[in-house]
Amino acid sequence: MPKKKLPVDVLEYFVRMGRKGGLVGGPIRAEKLTPDERSASARKAVTARWAKRHKVPKGEPPSEQTNE
Repeated sequence: MPKKKLPVDVLEYFVRMGRKGGLVGGPIRAEKLTPDERSASARKAVTARWAKRHKVPKGEPPSEQTNE
């Protein structure tokens, strides 16, 4: 079944509402996490950014070397 195209004004509304919820949800989620959970989440995020930049296979930790 083909996807239906939404009218532009409806699509813009959904984009605004999604952004509004995302701006509220992140800080609230962070408040509920323990320091260890926040650290693990941050570590996972930085590893993902590093892997994306350096094309490391998924699941492999970044090397200790900072300069290439």
